[in-house]
Amino acid sequence: MTTRITLAAIAGAHGVRGEVRLKLFTDSLASLSGHDRVLVDGTPRRLLNVGGTPKSPTARIEGVADRSAAEALRGTLIEVERDALPPLDEGEYYHSDLIGLDCVAQDGTPIGSVVAVENFGAGDLLEIEVQGGKKSLIPFKPGIADLADGRILLDPAFLA
Repeated sequence: MTTRITLAAIAGAHGVRGEVRLKLFTDSLASLSGHDRVLVDGTPRRLLNVGGTPKSPTARIEGVADRSAAEALRGTLIEVERDALPPLDEGEYYHSDLIGLDCVAQDGTPIGSVVAVENFGAGDLLEIEVQGGKKSLIPFKPGIADLADGRILLDPAFLA
């Protein structure tokens, strides 16, 4: 099973020639522009151009020729298949790879699983659903939450 990874969402039209404004979910414009073919609302399309600035990114997408067509894509996701992403160095991870991992205490006691990864600017936070359904945000920092052997080792003291 291949997993789709969302790189951006279309925020609306930019100009009158079919360019779209983007909300990026990648670390840079270069991360998006490195993909020639993407899925736009599940349909394979070519990225003709990625531009703008890091705070105001834009793109031209194959088959989108005017403002009306661009505006019709508002809210649409731009995705790639997981295997289209570049390989990672040691200690690096994609957020999507963390979702679903089991969480255990240092002694191996089961705690729950990762249901989401958030980042509000100060670092990654793991949203953990503990057994019983309660959810808690935990900083993904060494000693608090560590990735080891395909699971997350948690310090339970940080569960709210």
